[in-house]
Amino acid sequence: MRVLVRCCWRLGLGRGVAGGSLSFQWRALARLRGSLGGEDGRDTRVREKPPWRVLFFGTDQFAQETLRALNAASGILNVHPSCLPRWRGPAPIIHTVLHGDSVTGVTIMQIRPKRFDVGPILKQETISVPPKSTAKELEGVLSRLGANMLISVLKNLPESLKNGKQQPAEGVTQAPKISAGTSCIKWEEQTSEQIFRLYRAIGNIIPLQTLWMENTVKLLDLVEVNSSILADAKLTKQTLIPGSVVYHKQSQILLVCCKDGWIGVRSVKLKKTLTATDFFNGYLHPWYQKNFQVQPNHCRFQTLRLPTKKKPEKNCCYATVH
Repeated sequence: MRVLVRCCWRLGLGRGVAGGSLSFQWRALARLRGSLGGEDGRDTRVREKPPWRVLFFGTDQFAQETLRALNAASGILNVHPSCLPRWRGPAPIIHTVLHGDSVTGVTIMQIRPKRFDVGPILKQETISVPPKSTAKELEGVLSRLGANMLISVLKNLPESLKNGKQQPAEGVTQAPKISAGTSCIKWEEQTSEQIFRLYRAIGNIIPLQTLWMENTVKLLDLVEVNSSILADAKLTKQTLIPGSVVYHKQSQILLVCCKDGWIGVRSVKLKKTLTATDFFNGYLHPWYQKNFQVQPNHCRFQTLRLPTKKKPEKNCCYATVH
């Protein structure tokens, strides 16, 4: 028995391995049987030269023979980093962090043609999500758990297949790809907790973005704001609205007002990366001097609206596990 697992497991925006990094999203090649021909290998259509849609480690002849063997195999498994049926789709770890789940896990399941993440569950284990963990940190935990679970299933595969259980109809949620627009903070709508969850979910893939004086600003390093900073007179004596930016000299951070409170920002990127102090000295302070009669809430971050783009799907890379 050979098991085919997807090696296009990116945490990010749904791009393949060519995007530059691997992340934990294992999938199976669901349409393999339909595309390769008969069970006995006759009339099997296999590319004679690379690249193949399936990535193998070995010679070209080995790759072709392995494809034919996979075509005759009785099952293809998927290692999915969530407790299915919760978070079906390509970005389960991101959505786990983004929605503040306290529990997650890994599911070993069988692939069903044409639809991902709906097949019978062969093995499932749950873990607690560490407080304030990032998607990248959680990926590392789940990848180790998933590897051990897959080995356990393969050691007794016939019995695992026999005891597979159908997924429940209740509790189904979707984990679609994350677009660049997800990184645009909505200051009037999002709470500080939601913004920090967004930062932990996608901050290592794409920086959170906002708009300042018609310039796109990327927020690189977000920090929580403690109670002593919130007691500062700059914050308590002014009428501030979501998006208002105040530089706190003692802690050297930018304080940004959101729906229910404040977030702190240590560094940003405009044309180049700037510390909060550099951004204040080079941008905020000159603006205040030029517009000294204007209320500070006029100098604020605003929601960046990105144009929607439709991108063609890219083929993914796959690998076999023997």
